[in-house]
Amino acid sequence: MAKTEKVKLPGWKEVVIGGINPDAGSAAKYNSGTWRTFKPVWSEERCIQCNLCWINCPDSSIMIKDGKVCGMDLVHCKGCGICAAVCPVKPKKAIEMVKEEK
Repeated sequence: MAKTEKVKLPGWKEVVIGGINPDAGSAAKYNSGTWRTFKPVWSEERCIQCNLCWINCPDSSIMIKDGKVCGMDLVHCKGCGICAAVCPVKPKKAIEMVKEEK
């Protein structure tokens, strides 16, 4: 019978506590927009620069330059559609959700 090698497992004081990200700000390194089924499409011509989409976006995916919306960060956008839902422009919104093509 083969002799099994005993492996030393880390003790409770050495294991990283679950739910804690020890590297603050690391979300910028990851592409979290790959799981979306719908993506926002922004129309610069229709946008009234109210910034409601920017205030309500949970992923900070609305890009702002000089206080104005200038585009969408699709690398981090998860396609929740909140930006399109809060867009007050009528009759056709400045942000529309369209099916993501892979």
